[in-house]
Amino acid sequence: MKIYILSLGCAKNKVDSECLVGWLEQEGFEIVACAEEADCAIINTCGFIRPAVEENIEEILNMEELKETGQLKKIGVVGCLFNRYGDDLKREFKHVDFWAKSEDWESVVKSLKGQTQKTQNCRERGKLPASPLFSRYLKIVEGCENKCAYCAIPSIRGELKSLTQETIVNEATKLVEIGAKELCVVGQDLTVYGTDFDGKSHLLELLDNLEKALPNDIWIRLLYLHPVRVSDKLLERVACGKQILPYLDIPIQHADPKILSAMNRGQDSSDLLRVFKTARSIRPDFALRTTCMVGFPGEQEKHFANLLNFLEQVKFDRLGAFTYFKEEGTLADAMPHQCREATKQKRLAHLMSLQENISQSRQNLFIGKTMQVLVEEVNLAEDYAIARSYREAPEVDGVIEIRGLKDSPTLSAGDFVNVEIEDATPHDMIATLVL
Repeated sequence: MKIYILSLGCAKNKVDSECLVGWLEQEGFEIVACAEEADCAIINTCGFIRPAVEENIEEILNMEELKETGQLKKIGVVGCLFNRYGDDLKREFKHVDFWAKSEDWESVVKSLKGQTQKTQNCRERGKLPASPLFSRYLKIVEGCENKCAYCAIPSIRGELKSLTQETIVNEATKLVEIGAKELCVVGQDLTVYGTDFDGKSHLLELLDNLEKALPNDIWIRLLYLHPVRVSDKLLERVACGKQILPYLDIPIQHADPKILSAMNRGQDSSDLLRVFKTARSIRPDFALRTTCMVGFPGEQEKHFANLLNFLEQVKFDRLGAFTYFKEEGTLADAMPHQCREATKQKRLAHLMSLQENISQSRQNLFIGKTMQVLVEEVNLAEDYAIARSYREAPEVDGVIEIRGLKDSPTLSAGDFVNVEIEDATPHDMIATLVL
């Protein structure tokens, strides 16, 4: 049977989808690149916020249409959306043949063939057909216990569960052996890694073990760290590591003390500012990414102004932002003083306009400099390549366009090369090869 897997949502979900690929391939199924080639489509869903839910529902409807026309024989829906809405989804989508919660891949296999033959050996990760071998995600924790007032993740994915260091190092080693040049370490919050073992974080110890086990030319990138537990020691470790990139994705969500308290973020703005000031004092070129939310219940213009002032002080290299969505089952859902949608959109536009100027100023600092980049795509016919430096995480940040490849006909995706930055926009850069 040919199976198409549509992986929606975050990088952690992509890891789950690759684990599902591994299970299915070891059970004899063929994974194909599009639904039109498949007998069965499996949608690994996201249920984080309303726009994600709406997107996922639309994709399920699309697959149901393919089944009604006879292009698909079966549809499966798995992952976070089913974790969250369960039987309600089953009642809504009558043409879906089977359902499974996140990481319950044995149920998927049983739904497809009635049994599993290799249950104990089905934990090797596969690869989605469209994804590269040279850049892979490495999930080290599942679940979350931070209990942010706006977030449904703890109810969707459950309590914190850390993988053992042996498991993580073994998986990282295997990914490198089959072609990975960059490992992006992901989890809902990396700073709590191992606290479910003995009450203390083992992230620094894990980083030591990863560096010892992996070749010196491998990039290790850390994504998603709660700022309240980002210590000076961690910042110094990241800034000075052999393979660890001086890049951190630290979602702040807000910077006003009152809003942070209402969000249950466990920090104040002065401690928050110290984290980023320390990072830049250690390394001025430290790449910092964050996420902000506007329109949280009770947010007034003065609170929003404090957030903008904070962004001007820190000068994040990259920033993602979104408006607050009422999510059922969260503390914020019942809070008074909900902001009007028009106010949210106005503030979001203002924030992103400010950040565009900040991003441009950070980008300009690298014009004329030589940087090592990882090549993602090569188009010799049109004389350009697409690459990323330590400052650009895959899928969420900008890229570096390399021009003038005529003297490098052997350049391939997955190569490390040096380039000189010639120009920059707020998101992307233009460069030439250093030969």
